Amino acid sequence: MVIKEVNLETVCGVTSKIPENTLPEVAFAGKSNVGKSSLINALMNRKSLARTSAQPGKTQTINFYNINDAMYLVDLPGYGYAKVAESEKAKWGKMIENYLHTSKQLRRVFLLIDIRHDPSANDKLMYDWIIHQGFDPVIVATKLDKLKRSQVPKCIKAVKEGLKVKPGTVIVPFSAVTKQGREEIWQIMDEAVGYEE
Repeated sequence: MVIKEVNLETVCGVTSKIPENTLPEVAFAGKSNVGKSSLINALMNRKSLARTSAQPGKTQTINFYNINDAMYLVDLPGYGYAKVAESEKAKWGKMIENYLHTSKQLRRVFLLIDIRHDPSANDKLMYDWIIHQGFDPVIVATKLDKLKRSQVPKCIKAVKEGLKVKPGTVIVPFSAVTKQGREEIWQIMDEAVGYEE
């Protein structure tokens, strides 16, 4: 998809109702410092559309980005960051669950995992949750540029084993620095929403 226009159209907090959009949606989930904002900015070719921050846990809302009036990219709150009160974490969890459960337009879910580390208990929980809601998530293994090329296969294997992914699960290694993986993610998104040039 050639991006002509991107707008942050809707921001849903804990008490907001999920919008009843008519355009197809793809959602991105991931732990607080996994590089979700950097990924979104890279996908959109924008420097600071999604706010990146040295302080993880910035996204505390569900953000709906309207792309070309053709689809929505949905940025889900980062999870699992230690400096947030348990009650807040529970609210975000409810928010994410509510969205996955109630969105009528959600076509694909991408789950971001830091390629350098084994998936955490929260990552595994999130993966299982997404599966439970009837989606097969695409795994985006972020921060690829931080590894030597020779380390990549071993790290991808660790991600697969840590999440106990279903056979055939798509895993896309991604770097916000080199943009490796960007085209592949767009291809999956375009297919998901039925977009043709």
